[in-house]
Amino acid sequence: MKTIGLLGGMSWESTVAYYQLLNQEVGRRLGGLHSARILLLSVDFQEIEVLQHQGKWDDLGGILARDALTLEKAGADFLVLCTNTMHLVAPAIEAQISIPLLHIADATAERIKASGLERIGLLGTRFTMEEPFYRGRLEEDHGLDVEIPPAMDRELVHQVIYEELVLGKIREASRNEFKRIAEDLERSGAQGVILGCTEIGLLLKQEDVPVALFDTTVIHAEAAAALAMGDDPALGGVCP
Repeated sequence: MKTIGLLGGMSWESTVAYYQLLNQEVGRRLGGLHSARILLLSVDFQEIEVLQHQGKWDDLGGILARDALTLEKAGADFLVLCTNTMHLVAPAIEAQISIPLLHIADATAERIKASGLERIGLLGTRFTMEEPFYRGRLEEDHGLDVEIPPAMDRELVHQVIYEELVLGKIREASRNEFKRIAEDLERSGAQGVILGCTEIGLLLKQEDVPVALFDTTVIHAEAAAALAMGDDPALGGVCP
């Protein structure tokens, strides 16, 4: 079994889910007392969040690249970056490591295409919804048609993520707003909705809405478990 390098803490709330999902999936596949081989480096999210909102992406790329190299030197066979937003600096990370990076957008896109869908809604931080690093990859590399909410709803989603979800606060009022936004995306033509922040799955569940949800945390973790056990995760998402 390969050793998975988890670069997490962005936020630790969702990194907990990664750890649990990886071990559950390996146990499900292998049975008995089997669990995943994992190396985890968890950052101080306060430092990351400040730099994000200052737009200092080069600094962030340097920080995470150094941390990724630490995981490689510790023996990780491939890297899982436990966040959607920070894939904005994936090229900087890849430039410093020789092990593969399992890209969350590629894993998600392959799951969507396997479901036969083409037009997809996207929820996430403002960075994920508005910057080309994520939407562009889905559209240009995978041929998906990506729909995002209007500006006021994008701001609401961003605010809930940073002021509630990363702190582990789950509020019914926020769940109702996310349900409304997901249903609005469906009415505008989306065949499904990507939960494109690793904390959104803590708030919005499939039973909450009629539209298909694609939880990136679950998808990414399942793909990592498959890769760790030498299976073809059918992703096209391992960055060389």
